[in-house]
Amino acid sequence: MHHEEQIKSPVSFDVHVNRMPQKGLPVVIEANEKQRAALAEAHGLDSVKRFRAELMVTAWKRNGVKVAGQVEADIVQTCVVTLEPIENHISEDVSGLFLPEDSKLGREGFETAGEILLSADGPDSPELFSGDTIDVGALAEEFFGLGIDPYPRKTSAALQQKSDEAPDEPVESEFQRKLKSLIDKS
Repeated sequence: MHHEEQIKSPVSFDVHVNRMPQKGLPVVIEANEKQRAALAEAHGLDSVKRFRAELMVTAWKRNGVKVAGQVEADIVQTCVVTLEPIENHISEDVSGLFLPEDSKLGREGFETAGEILLSADGPDSPELFSGDTIDVGALAEEFFGLGIDPYPRKTSAALQQKSDEAPDEPVESEFQRKLKSLIDKS
C-alpha cells in the first residue's frame, strides 16, 4: 500500500461497482459536522456550513463506471483584502469516468486516441480503479475544490447586497470610484 491510498477524502463514499443496478445507483452525500470541519481544513476555508453531493453512478461500456451529478456547498472564507469572513455558495457539476485497471480499454485508451477518449464526455480521461469499489465522494470533493474562489474579496459581496453596514461603505465607494474612472477613460 502506498501512503497516498490511505488518505481518504473526508466525504469518502465507496460504491461497489460489481453490484450496479441496471438503471444506475443514486448517491447522496450530506457531510456531517466532522466531515465539514475536515473539508474546511483540507481546503483552507474558515468553515464549510453545508456540503451536499447528488450523484448518479451508472455502468459505462463493459466494466467502466460513469459518475455524474452536482455538488452544492456553503462555505466561509476570509476576504483577502479586509480579512473579514465571506460566505460563498458553490454549485459545480460533477462528472467522471472510472475504468478497472486491468481492463483492455483502460490500458489501450491512454496510449492511442482510442474510441474510449472520443466517446467520453468532456476532455477528462478516465481514472483507473482497482478492486471492486470506487470512491465517488472523493470525486465530489475534487469538484468542490474547483468551485472555491482562491482570492475571495468582500467588495463584490458588498455591491450585491447593498449592505447598510457602515464599515463596507469606504470599500464600496472606492471600488465604484475605480469603476467610474475606468468608464471615463474608455
